[in-house]
Amino acid sequence: MREEDAVDTIFTASTHDNILFFTTYGRVYKLKGYQIPESSKTAKGVNIVNLLPVAGDERVTAGIHIRDFDERYVFFTTRLGTVKRVALQNLNTARKGGIRAITLDEGDVLINVRVTDGTDHIVLATKNGRGIRFDENEVRAMGRDAGGVRGIRLLDGDEVIGAAKEREGALLLTVTENGYGKLTDPSEYRECHRGTQGVKAHDLTDKTGALMGVKFVVPGEDDILLISSDGKIIRTGTDTIRVCSRSSQGVRLIRMEEGTTVISIARTERAEQEDESGDDDGAEAPVPPDDDGEDEEE
Repeated sequence: MREEDAVDTIFTASTHDNILFFTTYGRVYKLKGYQIPESSKTAKGVNIVNLLPVAGDERVTAGIHIRDFDERYVFFTTRLGTVKRVALQNLNTARKGGIRAITLDEGDVLINVRVTDGTDHIVLATKNGRGIRFDENEVRAMGRDAGGVRGIRLLDGDEVIGAAKEREGALLLTVTENGYGKLTDPSEYRECHRGTQGVKAHDLTDKTGALMGVKFVVPGEDDILLISSDGKIIRTGTDTIRVCSRSSQGVRLIRMEEGTTVISIARTERAEQEDESGDDDGAEAPVPPDDDGEDEEE
């Protein structure tokens, strides 16, 4: 990477998938997978301005890949807790300059986009360790120019860092900036109405750092990729991560070097063959749960 650059997100897709890029301006651009040049893992890649006609200060903040524009929905989440749901078909565009997908308030940023089928449950998580779980139908389908509604009520100094779509048989993975993580049964997040403060999702300390990401994973079927601010990626099996309560600190997933943090997590299929030389890389003894009981919904 270039000195001022940092890895933000990673996902896998087919060359024939439609890749939708969402930006700080609330616009969406479409490319086919094969339109993105293939490179080696050590290459710097191509600047996004060479692929999309983005403005000078516009940057991509979220992306999804789909094969067809069918009857599903796209669920948006912003840093300040706004959510929005749009019919996927409304985002099908051939315009090279993209189209507006969401109208953002001043100072707000689109941070997460998920494809839903109309029956899904969504979990939002905040930097200070709060979480809320609600039915996606709490958010009515809107037009492209709409600004959305409140998904979670934030306390002073807090912000939304991620959103996850519930999957059958999956547990919720929460990961902190300093490399601590845990799995939690989603039933611990009782369903509530959008717009509340939610409940405690992770016990945070100076040791764990702030919460940085959430994913639904199926232990034994999924692996996760942890991406650090210095560009390193570590892959680990989700069946090696401890299942803990909402109010626990979790276990160390990756040992961070001084001055670095975990900046992104990605789910991928389970590797068929494990690299024995790296099975225990960064592993530590589990950290005992620290239940303090402060998890009532407010």
